[in-house]
Amino acid sequence: MEEKRQGSCLCGEISYVASGQVRPVVYCHCSQCRKQTGHFVAATDVDDRNLDVLGAQQLTWFASSPSAKRGFCSKCGSLLFWKADGSERTSIMAGGFHEPSNLEAAAHIFCEDKGSYYEITDGLKQYPKSGR
Repeated sequence: MEEKRQGSCLCGEISYVASGQVRPVVYCHCSQCRKQTGHFVAATDVDDRNLDVLGAQQLTWFASSPSAKRGFCSKCGSLLFWKADGSERTSIMAGGFHEPSNLEAAAHIFCEDKGSYYEITDGLKQYPKSGR
């Protein structure tokens, strides 16, 4: 049976279903993620064909760099998605999924850019940059 994970923004105007296999959660410590969220980001990703978004009229995309954009709810401001230009996969913020999410963490990326106010001590793989 195909696994389906449901999630939403804080106000509920946008909801989504990710079907099938998702990538393990990756924690991103880049300065853009930290500035947008106030800390680091925890995200999985899924093939675009397996992501259904309801309430997409409330979804606003911000081009945060020359090669990627971030999707958030225009009503409550919840960060929901991150997408590299030209990619057929969409990253989904792990905290937006309803529990139990059945997600597992795999690694930390952009560790050389992490905030000075915390340490990474969970034993997961750490990459200075993207991990690729």
